[in-house]
Amino acid sequence: MNTATTTLTLNEGYFAKRNLFDWLFALLVAVGGLYAYANYHPYMDVYEKGILLLAMPAAAALGWFWRPLRVLMLVVVAFALLGIASYQGQLARAESVFWLKYFLSSQSAILWMSVLFFMSTAFYWIGMFSRAQGATMELIGSRLTWVAVGMALIGTLVRWYESYLLGPDIGHIPVSNLYEVFVLFCWLTALFYLYFEQQYGTRGMGAFVMLVVSAAVGFLLWYTAVREAHEIQPLVPALKSWWMKLHVPANFVGYGTFALAAMVAFAYLIKSQAQETRWYRLAPLWIFGIVLCFVPLAFRQSSSAAGGSYWLVYFIIAALIVGGILLGRRRIIERLPSLEVLDDVMYKSIAVGFAFFTIATVLGALWAAEAWGGYWSWDPKETWALIVWLNYAAWLHMRLMKGLRGTVASWWALAGLGVTTFAFIGVNMFLSGLHSYGAL
Repeated sequence: MNTATTTLTLNEGYFAKRNLFDWLFALLVAVGGLYAYANYHPYMDVYEKGILLLAMPAAAALGWFWRPLRVLMLVVVAFALLGIASYQGQLARAESVFWLKYFLSSQSAILWMSVLFFMSTAFYWIGMFSRAQGATMELIGSRLTWVAVGMALIGTLVRWYESYLLGPDIGHIPVSNLYEVFVLFCWLTALFYLYFEQQYGTRGMGAFVMLVVSAAVGFLLWYTAVREAHEIQPLVPALKSWWMKLHVPANFVGYGTFALAAMVAFAYLIKSQAQETRWYRLAPLWIFGIVLCFVPLAFRQSSSAAGGSYWLVYFIIAALIVGGILLGRRRIIERLPSLEVLDDVMYKSIAVGFAFFTIATVLGALWAAEAWGGYWSWDPKETWALIVWLNYAAWLHMRLMKGLRGTVASWWALAGLGVTTFAFIGVNMFLSGLHSYGAL
């Protein structure tokens, strides 16, 4: 009797939390998914149809799990559809229609994303140092981050449509080159941060997390300037696969959450050592500053005047950021959440990232078997993906089995960002192989 009552209570509990708006949202998701299926199923293979049908309950479940996502999804879809309708099947209208030219074409939306991420980072840091209006500045930074994520998603969806306007054989999901995956990285990292921000009721981590997002935006703008990377290109034959739609997003959930964990780890190290006056005990800040300021050396092959000027500005801004953190570190610790919260966010970020990165690695092996006839070929990208996986597997093992916490865990997570960054960008820059689709 007790068991039956408990089971009934548990079964009712999940759905009892749903309100009218939850069910309306689920209905809208189902209607939208079925509309897409009815109109575009001739362009899909059986696997892509399966992905679409499974995406419908997944989107509804995400909206139920974290309700702010419902508003984000509905707003993004509404504006993306407005942009798509404004084209009227003609790509040239991007230069003549006001909404497309300045807001809703993919390039305009992604440029707005870039500006808004920079602005949100600035407001988070103003809030970090402001005594009177700190909470207000951080709130503005948070709202700007939400809008930036929305613009990134609108730009991605509209870019997907634009690729089909160029030709049915050119159309593809926009996760196929460095430009497109950097947009993916930016909004995924920011969105995961916003979730933790709400869950823990603190905006103090935003200043640190948004630094890595802004750095990615900076790279995106540089890459666009020197390579005109925003131009939509046809897929190479190996990428014409439904596996790409699963493998790449799963991979970048891992990259994004690993980067988030590293910046939270950096905040942890600053907070735990902020009272130090001996310069050699402030190693996290010095090392971070050296790495941040000398990143341009990795891009020295760009000899153009535009590229050189860009990285000079980057160097100056990086030096100012590091100097500001060093001088204001005692003020910073007042705004940061407790060490326990920082440690918990770092752990949860790595745990989520590791799960998705594992899935992405398995999917990548299956894709490789279909494309090249073998599950594993020790290609440089595959090798470094394995190194990233082993690094975080060891981190989680030490956390769960040996109780790894605090400073050592933070140093390890921060070092993991270097490993992840090399796997993400460095392989494309310095190595070649089967995965060299986004060479610098």
